[in-house]
Amino acid sequence: MFEKIVIANRGEIALRIQRACRELGIKTVAVHSDADKNLKHVLLADESVCIGPAASAESYLNIPALISAAEVTDSQAIHPGYGFLSENADFAERVEESGFVFIGPRPDSIRTMGDKVQAIKAMLKAGVPTVPGSNGALNEDPETNLRIGREIGYPVIIKASGGGGGRGMRVVRSEAALLNAISLTKTEADVTFGNDEVYMEKYLETPRHVEIQVIADEHGNAVHLGERDCSMQRRHQKVVEEAPAPGITEEVRNRIGERCAEACRQIGYRGAGTFEFLFENDEFYFIEMNTRLQVEHPVTEFITGVDLVREQLRVAAGLPLSFTQSDIQVKGHAIECRINAEDSKTFMPSPGPIKTYHAPGGPGVRVDSHIYSGYNVPPYYDSMIGKLITYGSTREIAIARMDTALSEMIVEGIKTNIPLQQEIIADSAFKAGGTNIHYLEKKLGL
Repeated sequence: MFEKIVIANRGEIALRIQRACRELGIKTVAVHSDADKNLKHVLLADESVCIGPAASAESYLNIPALISAAEVTDSQAIHPGYGFLSENADFAERVEESGFVFIGPRPDSIRTMGDKVQAIKAMLKAGVPTVPGSNGALNEDPETNLRIGREIGYPVIIKASGGGGGRGMRVVRSEAALLNAISLTKTEADVTFGNDEVYMEKYLETPRHVEIQVIADEHGNAVHLGERDCSMQRRHQKVVEEAPAPGITEEVRNRIGERCAEACRQIGYRGAGTFEFLFENDEFYFIEMNTRLQVEHPVTEFITGVDLVREQLRVAAGLPLSFTQSDIQVKGHAIECRINAEDSKTFMPSPGPIKTYHAPGGPGVRVDSHIYSGYNVPPYYDSMIGKLITYGSTREIAIARMDTALSEMIVEGIKTNIPLQQEIIADSAFKAGGTNIHYLEKKLGL
């Protein structure tokens, strides 16, 4: 096991990684920007290194500074968390070339799965169901692209191969609009991602977003840990997540989960990852793989009893998985609400000092957050300041506990989206389960 690692991130995920390290006896080095010197994990770390000013490009995205932090502290590995450089193959490569271990997949896996066209090809080979589409990049021939559109059937969606996070997409509802949409998306993709390659897929009107958590080691072992439903979204950003997904049977879970695990074996995947699917009419359609730890990993930890960060550290150190597929039993239900420093009606960020903070508690309640009374929320980064997770033996109990926990949670001095989360948890359609990815935006009139 590692003796010391650098945590190349900030906020709640940095604190989450630090806690796992402490359990394993690993010393931690917290890197931070000028704006983050008073973050909780920085104050609690064995060592800390300032890597630059507040701007992410000059600190958390500064690859030479991160590697230098590992060098000057004699660390052995770097954990990227999520966001920032966590899915940057060049960063993973630079880390390994510098003699450190990247706590995540190998660079070639990140590249393959980060390119949507290559990822779809890999999934087809592994038998993972994909959305009907071009199954590859579109060429410059208008007639060929029009033919593909007719074969798929409208509406279709044009996607940038290098896109993600809701960017680089354009829905097309008629053949007359197709060629112009392809041209516009290619231009935008080139400017935004440095890659103008685009592909075409069937546009599903009312799908759910269901994802499969996997983890694999470098000894050929790969295990799936069930599914999560992340359909409650606003502008492609998840707001509430839960596990297991309502209405998914154990037989379906195991069938699609095993295909994902087999895909990991075929591409030689190492570490934690998530296969994201659109789910409509009882069918799964692969859309992308996140080659990192997900924000919503706690709900999977609750229903399986697996510490995913601990397992990430073990796998990166060369150890085999500490469990097999037969050891994984999905029990109970968990729900996660993302708590953001923002106005719950306008969604405008609300940085500033937190005057009073009180965390909820009770059976089945978990709070992953780096904030404290007196902490100043900076305006430079993502607005998420924590995650509230509840667990119960049934979905109804998990919802009831979330309702109580949200009412107990106090964050004064800034605005938060707690009122919106309370509205969602009380919503009759959410309580029934199975809402689609457009439900929240329609509810909010967006």
